[in-house]
Amino acid sequence: MTYPKPSFSQATPAPAPVAAAPTAPPPAKSLFLPELGRRAKAVAETVIPPLLTLLVALAIWQAVIGDSYTGLPSPKQVWTDSKDLILHPFYDNGGVDKGLAWHVFTSLKRVGVGFSISAVCGILLGVFVGSNRWAHRGLDPIFQVLRTVPPLAWLPISLAAFHQAQPSALFVIFITSIWPIIINTAVGVRNIPSDYVNVAKVLRLSPVEYFFKILLPATTPYIFTGLRIGIGMSWLAIVASEMLLGGVGIGFFIWDQYNASRIADIIVALAWVGVTGFFLDRLVALVGHFVSRGSAAS
Repeated sequence: MTYPKPSFSQATPAPAPVAAAPTAPPPAKSLFLPELGRRAKAVAETVIPPLLTLLVALAIWQAVIGDSYTGLPSPKQVWTDSKDLILHPFYDNGGVDKGLAWHVFTSLKRVGVGFSISAVCGILLGVFVGSNRWAHRGLDPIFQVLRTVPPLAWLPISLAAFHQAQPSALFVIFITSIWPIIINTAVGVRNIPSDYVNVAKVLRLSPVEYFFKILLPATTPYIFTGLRIGIGMSWLAIVASEMLLGGVGIGFFIWDQYNASRIADIIVALAWVGVTGFFLDRLVALVGHFVSRGSAAS
């Protein structure tokens, strides 16, 4: 009896693969720490260089002026003479005897009203000038001339027209800040891509639909560039006008301290003016960033 010979050429079946054990997700802590480190590094790269520059500038100022010069005070003298003003910005003894925070807040309220009016009027005028060729030819040269007039030059005109300090200050803010808004908005309207205009014609958009769906999203970067310049001009105008109009406000405070020969207090007030102007610019830039993202998403 013969038996079949085993065939060694036949491949033996491979063993079934063993399922890999599921890997656990990395702990949240290991993901959080690197992100926290990156954010801390970004903050340090933003804050440390200007802080070091400021410290070096103060050290040079202190070394050059010293403590014996009777004109411009040194940083040490500023701290000695204006310590209470620096540490207590919210005191209120009635009348114009207030801390710097209240003077800045009063000026900010005036800037908020005047700048809001100039923003609305400037955007509308800019759209009109940018979209109408004859309006651009007739009005743009006039705007270019008026925008070079200094803020204080408008003050006698505003006082003659309104006879009161508050509306005069608002008019100075308005007339100073409106020109960059008009000019930048008009440039943005003229630079709208022709493809966008053709799409609007194909879709037969109404003027209102064209404004909100095509024109406004396309011109948002130009508009907010004008608004950032305008808010800076507004802050310059209110400080200058308050020096002559009197009352509560950071401009009046600076002029009042000058008359009292308190130069150290003026330096502290100038620091408040600069920091406030910086934050106003950053605020408008932040709003423009979010509006631009929303326009792009729509």
